[in-house]
Amino acid sequence: MDKNSIKLINSIDFWKSEIKISPVGGGITNKNFLVEDSLEKYFVRIGDDIPEHLVFRSNEIQASNAASKIGVSPTLLFHDQSIQVFNFINGKTFDSNDIKNNLEEITELIKKVHKKIPDQLVGQSVIFWVFYVIKYYANFLIKNESNHIPIINELLDKNEKLETLSSPRDIVFGHNDLLAANILDDGDQLWLIDWEYGGFNTPLFDLAGLAGNNGLSILQEQQMLEQYFDRSWDIYWRPYQAMKCISLMRETLWSMVSEIYSEIEFDYGAYTSENLSRLSSAISEFQQI
Repeated sequence: MDKNSIKLINSIDFWKSEIKISPVGGGITNKNFLVEDSLEKYFVRIGDDIPEHLVFRSNEIQASNAASKIGVSPTLLFHDQSIQVFNFINGKTFDSNDIKNNLEEITELIKKVHKKIPDQLVGQSVIFWVFYVIKYYANFLIKNESNHIPIINELLDKNEKLETLSSPRDIVFGHNDLLAANILDDGDQLWLIDWEYGGFNTPLFDLAGLAGNNGLSILQEQQMLEQYFDRSWDIYWRPYQAMKCISLMRETLWSMVSEIYSEIEFDYGAYTSENLSRLSSAISEFQQI
């Protein structure tokens, strides 16, 4: 177990009695732990700002608090620059099959996030403009002599074209990282966790990210769009497909950047290859529309 993390957890002025600390697997950005005292269980996230990914904990804390106030995320009980303590949700962490089997409920959860979180934000928030994020990642990869440099210009060219094809846009407050593992089911409701990329964005990014990350079928995508917008799916199909490509491109570049700097034990090279394959398939499907 990471000695520095254990030392940090023990050092904070929050615990009311002796604690037991257990690592929680699955995180590919932060280090996660289950902490138990004599009465309660807590979920602890450890992570500093990650400028390589434009992640700043002050923004994550604001988004987490707002999400908690609307009842879609655990309560943030304590935080400082490097550690966050939440009440523990005893539930199942979703995988892609769970996403497909609970798509209607998840779509309603996304609508609630998009519409209600801005009512609870306090202070300055951020915009998550994925087309800029991709350009930022590309510059980072070039500067740091990534072995993926040979395909960067091709990706940037696609990014520019897809930005045009994905308009027009509405603006909502998005989660912007809808991996299956960020959704929990406690048997009574679904919870959405990990708000480090939360910010204002187009709703199509969250919907496309959910689909692209979890392999939704075309029929499931169309049903999701009709449920979310309460209108025929075909109105949104072309910009949605463009945003699906962009969502997968961002995840691919995210992984390429993580290959360079991350100290988390995770096979980022394999994750990059997996997302490049998904991106290639999505672009091929989009060109057939």
